[in-house]
Amino acid sequence: TTPFHVERRQRMMRALEGLESFIPALDAAIRQGADLGAEEFVLGMAHRGRLNVLVNIFEKSYEDVFTEFEDDVDSDVFKRGGDVKYHLGKSADIVTENGQNVHLSLVPNPSHLEAVGPVLQGIVYAKSVTKYNQDTNKIIPIIVHGDAAISGQGVNYELSNMSKIKGYTTGGSIHIVLNNQVGFTANYKECRSSIYSTDLAKVTESPVFHVNADDPEAVVHAMQLAVKIRQKFNIDVYIDILGYRRYGHNEGDEPRFTQPLLYDHIKKHKNIYELFLAQLVNSNTITKEESLERTNTFKKTLQD
Repeated sequence: TTPFHVERRQRMMRALEGLESFIPALDAAIRQGADLGAEEFVLGMAHRGRLNVLVNIFEKSYEDVFTEFEDDVDSDVFKRGGDVKYHLGKSADIVTENGQNVHLSLVPNPSHLEAVGPVLQGIVYAKSVTKYNQDTNKIIPIIVHGDAAISGQGVNYELSNMSKIKGYTTGGSIHIVLNNQVGFTANYKECRSSIYSTDLAKVTESPVFHVNADDPEAVVHAMQLAVKIRQKFNIDVYIDILGYRRYGHNEGDEPRFTQPLLYDHIKKHKNIYELFLAQLVNSNTITKEESLERTNTFKKTLQD
């Protein structure tokens, strides 16, 4: 394995750094929805954070992920062509912490970002009619956006404009915006006229929660509220997780070329793990020694 391939794999696996709160929030959404009667969740997202979602939410094994990256798979078993691993979909049946059985689906998405939205809505609408007798509280669509993509791609306005029309409505979607404040390389003031990337929500008068990615408990709380609102009123709800992207978009992108001041701050900024660990240590929930032991055990698991 060349240094280039090692670096590429590391970037793919750490692509969510700065917005890690998304993972516990997504887990909270599923648990909250299941508590309120949902039996199925259909998730649509671009590639950023997908490997984390597959492993931590859909319970895909680390062995499967690493094996696919090595291209050491049985072609008779994995008939999926040559697409990259962070575009793949997956279905899973999981049991929540409260003991509810739920079915999860992640829609495959080949890099066209928000184009997955209408595909996801079609899947959810069809299932709500044929499987759940039009009870939209049984199945919840969750769409994950980038901040630049949700404000810049017209398919989102089209979806929002049709979201309450008979024959198209799915009973409200949970929209999660992974807001790294730079999109690909442009500052937000250079790529949209509105203040918030979620101002699209005004079309349907949908509630929006703007929440700090460095406060995981706040992000989880906002997600729980969003799911409660969706199940109660069957409307779209938006959660704008305001964070950052520690590394470039890909191995060829160096953000310090385009945002030198911002990335000077980001370089010095502690990640959420360090911030939350300090909070837990100060509250005597865990010791530094215990956290180090857990970290070393987990890294050994990955290495094995």
